[in-house]
Amino acid sequence: MTLKHDVIIVGGGLAGLRAAIELKGKCDAAVFCKTYPNEAHSTEAQGGINAAIDPKDKWEDHAYDTVYGGDFLADQDAVEILCSDAPRVINELMEFGVNFNLTSDGKIAQRPFGAQKFHRTCFAADRTGHALLYSLYKKAIELDVTFYNEWQIISLSTKNNKVTGLIAIDKANSQFVKIIAKAVIFATGGAGRVYGKTTNPENTGDGIAIAYNAGTGIMDMEMVQFHPTTIRGTNKLLSEAARGEGAYLINANGERFMKKYAPDKMELASRDVVSRAEAMEIKEGRGVLGDSVYLDFRHLDREIIMSRVPDIRKNAMELLEIDILHDPVPVQPGQHYTMAGIATDIDCRTEIVGLFAAGECACLSVHGGNRLGGNSLMETLVFGRRAGISALEYSNTATFESIDDKLIEKEEAKVKKWTESSKKTELMPRDIRMKMGKVMDDYVGPFRDEKMLDHAKDEIARLKKEFEDIALTEHSNVFNVELQAAYEVSFMLELAECTVASAIDRKESRGAHTRTDYPKRDDTNWLKHIVCKKSNGAPVLSYRDIKITRFKPVERKY
Repeated sequence: MTLKHDVIIVGGGLAGLRAAIELKGKCDAAVFCKTYPNEAHSTEAQGGINAAIDPKDKWEDHAYDTVYGGDFLADQDAVEILCSDAPRVINELMEFGVNFNLTSDGKIAQRPFGAQKFHRTCFAADRTGHALLYSLYKKAIELDVTFYNEWQIISLSTKNNKVTGLIAIDKANSQFVKIIAKAVIFATGGAGRVYGKTTNPENTGDGIAIAYNAGTGIMDMEMVQFHPTTIRGTNKLLSEAARGEGAYLINANGERFMKKYAPDKMELASRDVVSRAEAMEIKEGRGVLGDSVYLDFRHLDREIIMSRVPDIRKNAMELLEIDILHDPVPVQPGQHYTMAGIATDIDCRTEIVGLFAAGECACLSVHGGNRLGGNSLMETLVFGRRAGISALEYSNTATFESIDDKLIEKEEAKVKKWTESSKKTELMPRDIRMKMGKVMDDYVGPFRDEKMLDHAKDEIARLKKEFEDIALTEHSNVFNVELQAAYEVSFMLELAECTVASAIDRKESRGAHTRTDYPKRDDTNWLKHIVCKKSNGAPVLSYRDIKITRFKPVERKY
């Protein structure tokens, strides 16, 4: 079976939907989703979306907070595009029907978020991502955008470093399908499931790994964001909206410990600073239940909780049987966001001609070493649109190329081996993923050193070797979840290897990357991006200059 479209968008979250809306009516474009657009990870973004829409605020200040918060690793040309375009995006979202919270005089309400000097986070209670995604999905349906739901993309087809299409699995029958395309946009999300403790329910890094396997560079893999307020046990996210509305962090002694680590910003310091502070309190014996601290809402007005963070209360009650109106919630740092991704320019182009990327799977780099809460949703919409514009411009002059049948044969042989292995072993993909997650949690977390990272490197190498003997014990062709998991784990192992290799290489502490053996930021040697490219089955590292336009690096303090 073979399909053909001018432009293929992989991923039905906010970045993919915005690209599809941009392309509708201008070319033959289609969106391929592993599940359905209304189940995309974008719904998990709770707290809000940043834009300088108040007359007293300026996009230049938004840009500086973004660059400063990213510890000066961000490319400032990309940041300027993000922040200057943000007010237009908010107007567009209103036109799409997003139900933002409003002030008493009918203006869009904005709450404070971490590491920002102005209240510029627009929000729809604490379910902002949900509101945005459903509004864009509704718009896409109105436009009659073409969707292929429940398809899994497993590889990119190229010829002479130029996209020719994709290889996919139709999950309904496990059939391998060639999809011929002039251009491909990856909008596949991050790679949170590489870790065990993560707020990401399904982000397995497929697009990042597929691009890496196809030969393009992936960048800043050492920069992994840990969110400071994930529910103990499940690591379900409790949005930064909680602290934006005034919730406190306290230790076992009842102390607001952030005054020691960020005396000015307190709980609204950058996420990396707050996560490390929590980890230090726990390490030094002032944690609660051995591995957490408390997030305390008890001093807040009931109306604020019920109107502005209702889902936070709901999640705490459902998962821990704790009512935040009366009791604090145990929280701990958990992997939350992939600041790394497919290396692109400001027009979302990659090193492979005809391949574009946007959203969390891309690395422009607009977040640098630490993402500000509220910037990720804006990134998906600003650069999802730009990816659509770039892909259209390219596809207008590009031609279709055939896809070699050997690519299908290669995948069929791989699956046959996995299936036949079930006769001699019961080692399943999830067994490898659980082990990988623990290695990454224990050795590549908020604090790292050479010994920990070398151990992680050895363990990931061992798991890659062990993965060669996995077995698919489920042999049905109808929605074979083990087959899906096998590909996902293979992708995650590649990304774990790149994360560890980059973390070993960056011998400084910057943003979310904290080396206890190199505790200082080193602008002389490390004011640069690390790029991983695959060669002979392993990552080879190179460097890319950071683009500095108007903001010179200074020491970051909160």
